[in-house]
Amino acid sequence: MTPGSELIEIWKLHVDGSSNTSSGGAGVILENKNKIVIEQSIRYKFPISNNQAEYEALLAGLMFAKEVTARTLEICSDSQIVRSQINGDYQTRDTLLQHYLAKIKELTNEFEQGAIQHIPRKCNVRADLLSKLASTKPGQGNQSLIQETIKIPCISAVTIVGLPISSQSS
Repeated sequence: MTPGSELIEIWKLHVDGSSNTSSGGAGVILENKNKIVIEQSIRYKFPISNNQAEYEALLAGLMFAKEVTARTLEICSDSQIVRSQINGDYQTRDTLLQHYLAKIKELTNEFEQGAIQHIPRKCNVRADLLSKLASTKPGQGNQSLIQETIKIPCISAVTIVGLPISSQSS
């Protein structure tokens, strides 16, 4: 440990995405060593693939961490594909997912330190439950949760050759 590193507050981010035939959801849990835990359940009101839901969940978590001014972030995801694409172990061939990956890298550069790790689904149960809650139960939910509905993807599917993709935050 370097001098002063004991003062660095490490935030742990658990994310999970889920999808069904017409919509999807995300579960985001952000916590620090002082046992401050913030949970968010997000419903996506647009058709979304499972991989896209995983990326949307991670983007939501990163933006959430940025809002609480986290500087050091440990990201936990049960998506082996997303983790491997972010770490460069797997290529990202899907154009839409390439845009998500670029946005993720842009956001992670705003943190002083960070790492993403793959964890088994059994170690990500709460984020998984939050994502499924959002994708299966519109409207009524646990009143202690931060619940949000997103109507459009964070990344636009429309690109013009030669021009950067525009991103939309909700």
